[in-house]
Amino acid sequence: MTAATEVMASIVPYPVHGRFLEVGSGSGVIAVTAALHGCAEVTAVDISEAAVANTKANAARHFVADRVEAGLSDLFQGVSPDRRFDVIFWNVPWTYVHPGYSLRSSLHAAVFDPGYQNQARYIAEGPRYLAPNGRLFIGTADLGERDRLDELANAAGRRILPARVVRRQEVHRLMEYQLLEVLPR
Repeated sequence: MTAATEVMASIVPYPVHGRFLEVGSGSGVIAVTAALHGCAEVTAVDISEAAVANTKANAARHFVADRVEAGLSDLFQGVSPDRRFDVIFWNVPWTYVHPGYSLRSSLHAAVFDPGYQNQARYIAEGPRYLAPNGRLFIGTADLGERDRLDELANAAGRRILPARVVRRQEVHRLMEYQLLEVLPR
């Protein structure tokens, strides 16, 4: 587990007895943690078949497979349009690369979001999947381009505010991990 995943797993607000969606589940740490923290239904999606398999395996390993559904999806594409969630979370690719950056491998696609195009989609489309009083979150760090996120939110009629900030000394630098909430403007 990465330091970022560890921090995010400890600060995401899990809706006890509620429905939780994790976008970009990777190995499923956040999804499994959501189930272990009392979420009644957890949906985890990722663009990688290997990530979906890892999420399923980790849910089984932690005895929460009955509450964790993992599936292949490009953001919300694989999520039924009638599904609603109390919390939606994505620990986004932080490092900004220009819009024309070539994604030469599946690893590139997992860690880079050229021009933050997918984050723009997440901010614009995410609210459609929220239950009444549902909350939409982005996990990021001070390595990202926060001004760009604010521009994307503004273009979608939204605003972004910090929900939690954790500063932690890592090997080479002090990192600031940020849990941001996407709100109506």
